Amino acid sequence: MPSISDMTEPEAANRLMRLAKLIAHHNARYHAEDAPEISDADYDALVRENNALEAAFPHLIRADSPNRQVGASVEASPLAKVAHEKRMMSLDNAFDDGEVTEFVARVRRYLALDPDAPVAMTAEDKIDGLSLSIRYENRTLKQAATRGDGQVGEDVTANVRHIADIPQTLPDDAPDIFEVRGEVYMAKADFVALNARLMDQAQAAAEAKGEVFDPETVRQFANPRNAAAGSLRQKDASVTASRPLRFLAHGWGAYSALPADTQVGVMQAIGRWGFPLSAHLRRFEDVAALLVHYRGIEALRADLPYDIDGVVYKVDRLDWQDRLGFVAKAPRWAIAHKFPAERAQTDLIAIDIQVGRTGKLTPVGRLTPVTVGGVVVSNVTLHNRDEIARLGVRPGDRVVVQRAGDVIPQVVENLTREEPRDPYVFPDHCPACGSEAVAADGEVDVRCTGGLICPAQRIERLRHFVSRVALDIDGLGEKTIRAFFDLGWLESPADIFRLKAHRADLLGMEGWKEKSVDNLIAAIEARRQPDAARLLFALGIRHIGAVTARDLMKAFGNLPALRLATERARAGDAAALADLTAIDGVGPAVVEALGDFFHEAHNVAVWDDLLSEVSPPPYVVETRASSVTGKTIVFTGKLETMSRDEAKAQAEALGAKAAGSVSAKTDLIVAGPGAGSKLKKAAELGIAVIDEAQWAEIVRGG
Repeated sequence: MPSISDMTEPEAANRLMRLAKLIAHHNARYHAEDAPEISDADYDALVRENNALEAAFPHLIRADSPNRQVGASVEASPLAKVAHEKRMMSLDNAFDDGEVTEFVARVRRYLALDPDAPVAMTAEDKIDGLSLSIRYENRTLKQAATRGDGQVGEDVTANVRHIADIPQTLPDDAPDIFEVRGEVYMAKADFVALNARLMDQAQAAAEAKGEVFDPETVRQFANPRNAAAGSLRQKDASVTASRPLRFLAHGWGAYSALPADTQVGVMQAIGRWGFPLSAHLRRFEDVAALLVHYRGIEALRADLPYDIDGVVYKVDRLDWQDRLGFVAKAPRWAIAHKFPAERAQTDLIAIDIQVGRTGKLTPVGRLTPVTVGGVVVSNVTLHNRDEIARLGVRPGDRVVVQRAGDVIPQVVENLTREEPRDPYVFPDHCPACGSEAVAADGEVDVRCTGGLICPAQRIERLRHFVSRVALDIDGLGEKTIRAFFDLGWLESPADIFRLKAHRADLLGMEGWKEKSVDNLIAAIEARRQPDAARLLFALGIRHIGAVTARDLMKAFGNLPALRLATERARAGDAAALADLTAIDGVGPAVVEALGDFFHEAHNVAVWDDLLSEVSPPPYVVETRASSVTGKTIVFTGKLETMSRDEAKAQAEALGAKAAGSVSAKTDLIVAGPGAGSKLKKAAELGIAVIDEAQWAEIVRGG
């Protein structure tokens, strides 16, 4: 994508359109569905890009600009809706000291103050919770609502009455009408205990039903913020009552009178009325003191009982707040100073090697447990042998760990690299089966050559074989597969379909009852005639993903025909090779992987054994008539709302062909950002070009 300074107006308008849709999508996932797909850092990067584009092209600012939206709509929520008397706003962000200094300077300029005039500010930690507004009338709790889109939220009054931190009544000196605003949250320790309780309850329920308990099927909360949001948004208030929710006040909404004329004065009154306030709320006269306080809170971040993601600064004088007013979605008198990705120091105890289903050897660093970003981290991927060499890490080193995007733990620095110890030697043999471990030309990954004779690969391949994206056989989780493997019952995919022979043995094992055994056997028998493409993908052949498997089956119709073409191509049959490579998405790497698979005698034995147990019907692609039926479509550029595989599958379902290159046979181009030369060729050939949103309309309408 070109830099903003190099963008044309059409390019900028297109990018602003895509950013508006993308940010709205992530707002809904975070605020309405409590299921964020990206980290806060990645979301902030999208917002900053949008802001920079709007600053460079102010005449292109859209009606649906993210800077005009707060939170997300609650139209789809099952809870009753509440209109806020005073809109609940968001906050603009600062990401470095310079932006904080500029914020205070901007306040001075707006108020026409002298450049060195003191501007008193409050500062408090920004808790990562669910925004809530609690309305009191005649000092009695009348209504509580989530923020929603800032104008309309969800009615959670019944649920809020079960949160001990929130008073049911206010003292006599409180105004007749007053809305306290703050964050509902779950403490870190309470979050861990809740997930443990959910696991225990699921295990007890499974045992009561006579089912085998599989921990992988238990849905747990991903983080304390999601847990708090999910617990508060319950239709059944008794569920909320059973959850350890807390509240921290940080402001107010509508009121009939104010108890003070400063931010800190009103907050102190709210504290006197019985609401918890941040222990780190302070008032300062200058920017330097603000930043010192910010550094102090940042240093305490990992040890606080709740998650925070920055520090909020607010102009203290309320008359100045009134004069400063608001921009589209945020006050001019407040800003959130966000933290960078959190880091922590710990010791690297050991480096373990894990073997995946494709034979890849992945080094995993075992750490002395440390809290990073509210999560206890005890292990971290070291990716591959090149990354180990780059960091120079060895067991015993002192390392700096960061949660990339506040999500994925990674080692970012080795503090004891110069200490005189031997370097770590990456294994050249598989730790699971002893087979040679090598890296193919041009690849950094080291892989075990043992294939299906490797026990680590067998278990991982069996897990993949029964997974939801493959054959989708319920009841065969990792624990069960490993147990059956250790008993010698389950060594290859075909053995799955022979497990019914062990029914009597299973009934005599702890945790297995007649109902759970029969359910497992029924789930297996239901896959005796599997979809051929799913079966091919389930085998875990390298480079054969779900979409490639569908493309191969669409071309050959059945598995024996694919095997015959592959064996002929490997033997030098040019026609067979041409048939394979003519399939869109099938290149030399796929053909080589298929050839290698069928060249190995033990793989052929597994294949033949499996097909003696299952009978996949001829592969038929189900399509529906649409405006693109019979047409050839090329997807180019970066797709932002779906993967390339999903796009191709959508095209096939509409009776179209998804091609990889533009030619005279191409009927339509679906272009995302960075489409490049394919768009130029499309223009030369006069081919119609649409964007991702227009493609989505075709998919919906056919």
